[in-house]
Amino acid sequence: MMTRRMRTEHDSIGEMDIPAEADYGIHTARAVENFPITGIPLREFPVLIESLAAVKEAAAQTNFELGLLEQEHADVIIRAAREIRAGRHHEHFLVDMIQGGAGTSTNMNANEVIANRALELSNQQRGAYDVISPNDHVNLSQSTNDVYPTAVRIALHKSLSGFRIELARLADAFGAKGVEFAPLIKMGRTQMQDAVPMTLGQEFMAFSHTLQEDVERLGEAQSLIREINLGATAIGTGINAPPGYAELACKHLAVIAEVPVITAFDLVEATSDTGAFVQLSGVMKRTATKLSKICNDLRLLSSGPRAGFGEINLPAMQPGSSIMPGKVNPVIPEVVNQVCFEVIGGDVTVTMAAEAGQLQLNAFEPVIAYRLLRGIDMLRNACLVLRERCVTGITANADRMRYFVEHSIGIVTALDAACAASVVLEDNPIFNAGTGEGQAIGIDVGYDDLACAGLVGQLLVHLECVVQAGDIGRVAARQQAAGGRDRDAPTQRRLAVGGGAGAGAALAKAQRF
Repeated sequence: MMTRRMRTEHDSIGEMDIPAEADYGIHTARAVENFPITGIPLREFPVLIESLAAVKEAAAQTNFELGLLEQEHADVIIRAAREIRAGRHHEHFLVDMIQGGAGTSTNMNANEVIANRALELSNQQRGAYDVISPNDHVNLSQSTNDVYPTAVRIALHKSLSGFRIELARLADAFGAKGVEFAPLIKMGRTQMQDAVPMTLGQEFMAFSHTLQEDVERLGEAQSLIREINLGATAIGTGINAPPGYAELACKHLAVIAEVPVITAFDLVEATSDTGAFVQLSGVMKRTATKLSKICNDLRLLSSGPRAGFGEINLPAMQPGSSIMPGKVNPVIPEVVNQVCFEVIGGDVTVTMAAEAGQLQLNAFEPVIAYRLLRGIDMLRNACLVLRERCVTGITANADRMRYFVEHSIGIVTALDAACAASVVLEDNPIFNAGTGEGQAIGIDVGYDDLACAGLVGQLLVHLECVVQAGDIGRVAARQQAAGGRDRDAPTQRRLAVGGGAGAGAALAKAQRF
């Protein structure tokens, strides 16, 4: 059996054996032992690793230009950082995403991997830190307290760009369905009760517009993330960083990371403040809440399909039961619901972590970074899945929706404002429902043609109201004679019979149905 080759590294606590081929070092190894928390290492978030490498590259270039770093060291550090930004060496980023130390273990993991790779590029042995040191060279003019939050902000900015694209595509998909479903009438509902007619197109277009709003809100939060504290070092005073370092490092980072970062006006404030993270988390919660509500609606509208609403059909993705044959569940909206629950809960974590910071530093940025980066990834994937595997394949059951409209009292409201004559339904068991009191329902008829009269007649038939023209006239006459004493002025006006040939034709037409 072969014995694994090891190298021994030292720190202020003692020494540890590290695998000889490992690009990480003793600080990373201690963190792996100390923080077996989530089982999710840094390598699961390549955008954060690449952002860390971008910060290290910008720092090396700045230190070289300011005369603090020799060219031979700067060159290999920059080469190593660029390899990491290209996706190499990520397997050596082992520290758990949730860790104590305000991100120090993450920063040191990056420092060690870059240092050891730079040593390789210099034809030196890994661990020869007297030649290229993780602290003295790779971390020169830096502190975890400015490197880590800056890298997190770069990673969030890049992740948000991808999320906003997918959210916009999902909004467009709902909009396309809104156009497709524009001619299809259905019953709108409030408080789970029939309200007034609308079109299915209007319903889906509303989904589109509410999501498009959040594409813009996320953009606003993204702009706040661009403010960085690189150059602040430990607490914002810039100790151990030369004059001009912050501005020059920011300039280089903007080019390297392709993110228009700016240096915060007050680096002490920027080092302790996590307000931009709280703002972003709140917008993510808002988006998740909207997405979850939409998925609730999709599940409800597609429920049944025979004993529920059954107004739309979601694409069948997989069999829905191990015991009930033929059952198909709305699994895509369901999984998106769960993503949204996760993000909404994550907002509470971010809020508490932000509040828990003390004095000049927040030690809990690792959990903030984890929840935000994880939440953005999940929301992006959820938008993609919802669009591709659900929304684009939704179909409508036009006949069923029209049936609900024609059999709902909600159509009365739709006709109310358009007409001038009044048709009153009174003493009808459908409307009295055992109250023993006569209830008058006004249906306003406003056009002097048979089309309107036919509409009224169809309404009466579909509501199963046996109304004779004489009954309508009797109720209207009684209201006129009473002068509307028991009704308010708007109701009097609505119940006033318009008279004329048009009204008479409408009543006559209604009687024939």
